[in-house]
Amino acid sequence: MAMRGRKPKPTALKVLEGNPGKRPLNDKEPQPEKKAPRCPSWLEPEAKKEWKRMAKTLEAMGVLTQVDRTAFEGYCQAYARWKEAEEFLSKHGTIFKTPSGYIQQVPQVSIAQTYLKVMKDFCSEFGLTPAARTRIQVNTIDTPTDDPMEELLRVSK
Repeated sequence: MAMRGRKPKPTALKVLEGNPGKRPLNDKEPQPEKKAPRCPSWLEPEAKKEWKRMAKTLEAMGVLTQVDRTAFEGYCQAYARWKEAEEFLSKHGTIFKTPSGYIQQVPQVSIAQTYLKVMKDFCSEFGLTPAARTRIQVNTIDTPTDDPMEELLRVSK
C-alpha cells in the first residue's frame, strides 16, 4: 500500500519552525538523545572527512542523534561519491568520442547528478539548506522577559 500526501515532519522540526500549521504537536514522539553517533569505520575516507566536518554542527543544532546514524551515513557517503564524480569531470571533461565517432556524455555526469540529489534530500532532512533553515527557529537560551504572558507561555511549553 502506497502512502499518500506529504511525509510527516518530526515534531522537533515543527517546534523549531514555530509550528506554522498550528496543529497539535505529538507529545508522545520518541525523543532520542541529541548526541552525534560515532563515525563508522567502513565509510570512504572522503565521507569520514565530511562526517567530522558536519557532525558537531548538526549535534549543536539538535538535529543529529544516535538514531540518525544511518541517514547521516547516507549523506556522507553520497557526498564522497558526488565529490569523486565531480573531480573526475574536472580532470577529464564531460564528453568523449566513441570509437565509432559519436560524441557521448561520460557516466560521471549522471553519477554526480544522482548523488547531488541524494545529498540535497538528506540536507533538507537535517535543515542544511538555506530554504530549510528559514523554517527553523532555534531557542538558544531561555532569557527572562518583562512580559508576564511571555513568561507564562514559555513555562507552559
